[in-house]
Amino acid sequence: MLVMVVDSSTPAVTAALVRVTDDEVTVLAERVTVDGRAHGELLAPQIQAVLAEGGAAPADLTAVISGTGPGPFTGLRAGMVTAAAFGHALDIPVYGVCSLDGIGHGQPGRLLVATDARRKEVYWAVYDGGVRVEGPAVDKPAVVAQQTAAGAAAGDGADKYAEVLGLPVLPPRYPSARALAALAADRIRAKAPGETLTPLYLRRPDAVAPGERKPALP
Repeated sequence: MLVMVVDSSTPAVTAALVRVTDDEVTVLAERVTVDGRAHGELLAPQIQAVLAEGGAAPADLTAVISGTGPGPFTGLRAGMVTAAAFGHALDIPVYGVCSLDGIGHGQPGRLLVATDARRKEVYWAVYDGGVRVEGPAVDKPAVVAQQTAAGAAAGDGADKYAEVLGLPVLPPRYPSARALAALAADRIRAKAPGETLTPLYLRRPDAVAPGERKPALP
């Protein structure tokens, strides 16, 4: 079964063509471009590129997998909307996976995964043997360091705030397309119904609706 994987929860804009069999998940083609300001512009061409490299057409796809964040509002929304539209157009199921799980999946020991949430904060979760046991949440790095216990950290937020977190930093820096596919593989094999993608924003967007206009005259 051929599956398209997309993730735009971090500055790494990711698209990958993946084959899921009864016992294996294989990445056939992948494009990752690190650019936190061009998610919408990069994703569609990358999808076209991995399909061409993998010798596949959209009609060959069985499902679409999307990272659901957490991530900044605009970038995260670009990937999820693309995935949902792709699935709707092809009439195939779409499955969501927490993007932090795409970093923590399969990692040994107790690992803190932290990605850059801007505003001097990180999105984070803790994994034990590759299984999420805390989070996801968003906090200042100093708060995360005080409230969590781990032997190492991964993610671009862990790298950016390594001194504050006080942990050795391991790869990967960004969500792995193969890990995202592996986390959805059982649903794909079972031909589970598609899901309504729910973004993990974890906080309100910067833009807010204007308040009630005050009268100009007393």
